[in-house]
Amino acid sequence: MSFIAELQVSLNKADEFMLHEQGFKKIFVNLNEGAGGNSVYLRYKKGNNAITRIQISFNDMMTKGLSSAGFKKIDKNLNEGAGGNLIYLWYYKGSLKYDVPIKKLDVSVQAADEPHKYKLGWERLACDLNRGTGGNWIYLWLKRENPTYICDIKATAKFEEDEDNFNDGYIQMNEDTNRGAGGPYIFIWYRQTTAPKDTITELEISTNDNEQKGFQEQGYEIVNQDLNEGTVGNMVFLWYKKDRGSTCLSCHPAHRPNSKAGV
Repeated sequence: MSFIAELQVSLNKADEFMLHEQGFKKIFVNLNEGAGGNSVYLRYKKGNNAITRIQISFNDMMTKGLSSAGFKKIDKNLNEGAGGNLIYLWYYKGSLKYDVPIKKLDVSVQAADEPHKYKLGWERLACDLNRGTGGNWIYLWLKRENPTYICDIKATAKFEEDEDNFNDGYIQMNEDTNRGAGGPYIFIWYRQTTAPKDTITELEISTNDNEQKGFQEQGYEIVNQDLNEGTVGNMVFLWYKKDRGSTCLSCHPAHRPNSKAGV
């Protein structure tokens, strides 16, 4: 079986011609859809040396950990000519037990397309590729060699922890839970496995002491990071349970942020 082995991005006709000549296949969805600017397209090659993780950066602080951990940056802004955030794709070819080869890629521009893709086992990256432009909500989707399950989850409020997390096999959900609320950038991270045993099967959110007490009494474990840290809002915590069957990663609520403002 061949896998996604190389990624590239075209920003103009010259890029299109060059990458076509190099054998890159094109995903025919403009990553600037609805935002104006350049017509931006994702391209890929297949091979046996599989890409196992794809990340997105939208500020300079995110780049240090990615670079130090060995991720390769595609140095072409996905919002080229459209304003908004500077969006870059990064990819990694890992060999940890948490690294599962990616065999297909797709892009969506309509929310109505998403339920069907989840049913078919696709995994969606959290960051809107039109972030900050006001255009369509555009998301990158992955399909892996085998079904995957969430086995570990954590959250961070310090970019200094990024390199270690990437090296330990974690994937960063590339959207800030504090987006628009002030406070530090806070990201949720997860690791995945192909083994259904010992996987996270339930997620909950607490926003007050009574909810925290209830989840604790029900045997949930807390992710010990306030997702509202540094804001005037309530303390918000993520809780999880394991060992009640298995939950496919691509179908899990943790991968379905329900607003453009964050998870």
